[in-house]
Amino acid sequence: MAQKNKTVFVCSECGTESIKWLGQCPDCGAWNTMEEQLIAPNVSARATTKIKPLNVEKIDDIPLHDEHRFITGISELDRVLGGGIVKGSVVLLSGDPGIGKSTILLQVCNALKNLKILYVSGEESAVQIKLRAERLGVKNENLLVMTETDTELVCEYIRSSHPDLVMIDSIQTMSIAELSSSSGSIVQVRESAKMLLNTGKQLDIPVFIVGHVNKGGDIAGPKVLEHIVDTVLYFEGEKNQSYRILRAIKNRYGSTNEIGVFEMSDRGLNAVENPSAMLLSGRIKNVSGAAITCIIEGTRPILAEVQALVSATGFGNPRRMSAGFDYNRLNLILAVLEKREGLYFSNLDAYVNIVGGLKLDEPAADLAVALALVSSLRDAPINDETICFGEIGLSGEIRSVSRVESRVKEAARLGFTHCIVPSACKKLLKDINDIEIVYVKTLGEALDHIR
Repeated sequence: MAQKNKTVFVCSECGTESIKWLGQCPDCGAWNTMEEQLIAPNVSARATTKIKPLNVEKIDDIPLHDEHRFITGISELDRVLGGGIVKGSVVLLSGDPGIGKSTILLQVCNALKNLKILYVSGEESAVQIKLRAERLGVKNENLLVMTETDTELVCEYIRSSHPDLVMIDSIQTMSIAELSSSSGSIVQVRESAKMLLNTGKQLDIPVFIVGHVNKGGDIAGPKVLEHIVDTVLYFEGEKNQSYRILRAIKNRYGSTNEIGVFEMSDRGLNAVENPSAMLLSGRIKNVSGAAITCIIEGTRPILAEVQALVSATGFGNPRRMSAGFDYNRLNLILAVLEKREGLYFSNLDAYVNIVGGLKLDEPAADLAVALALVSSLRDAPINDETICFGEIGLSGEIRSVSRVESRVKEAARLGFTHCIVPSACKKLLKDINDIEIVYVKTLGEALDHIR
């Protein structure tokens, strides 16, 4: 009979161990830091057995197989993953409830018809999964559905059946019987993820794990899952909007800068091949407070619309609000406009919004935000066929940005005729004739185009 795993409670602050849970650590005095952990079986018997030689190879002698990735055929998902699903990798898919996590997993099952896929659900019954699959048009004879929450039973079935791909929906419902903690606790989530990871790595089977988020928007389980898995994908978007953005927060097999854009429909998530055109659709022309910029997400440029609204405040202190743009960066730009250009916002409310739910973390969007603010302040529209990008320094200078040639070519491809860029980029744009380029050194020179 196999030896049953034992548990111990370990202080997360000082490492003190106890056979039972304590509210306060007896050594360091910290409260609520005793976490339950599994104890590995006694391995002293290994001393009497012959130890196997270690498998050590030169890195140049390690072969690479051509089929080390599964191509899903969903272009935006493959882009974010770095070219497909790596065999033996563990992928954590997280996001708000109802954002589309289970939907995209079933669509992957439909795309990989030639693979034997095990779909483990701890939240829904088999009938509910069947109904969703019918609605999405999923037809895969090799798709196996298991409604089980015991992690050990799931791993045993994976070892016996050896599927090509495993999906766990969700990790918060999985549990290990030896642990006294309830399902969804930090200990259960961490140990279940470790057990699934070890099983997938040993059998070279990729595993998709769905993880919920807490009220603060973080992955439930204080980031313990992020350190265990190979790839962390996060769905962004609002429920009242049809567009979803899939972002890679961590990726051991690809870039973490790539994003995938999807549109939610009654038939599931549809990949958006041209996100720039999507984000600019429905734009109202000849209106003040709107500017177009270009950011780089991974390997491709994406155009985004920046909207600003400046109005008289009705309070003692003016309000500053931003959606999709860093709040502290907004205050910095307002301070530069006041100090260097003499435009006073001290008694005015300032609001900035990025259309489409996109988040602009790149400093290249500074110039567009500044122009949109001044355009709203003066109620003077910016030319609808003008695009701008550049980083604003505290002295009011416009600094260079990366990949400027790709940004300008993307703007020209979408029909823009004028482009305001930093003067330091002049040497990089000598061979571009499809669009009129205006070079500016300071913020004042850029503001001349809306006066």
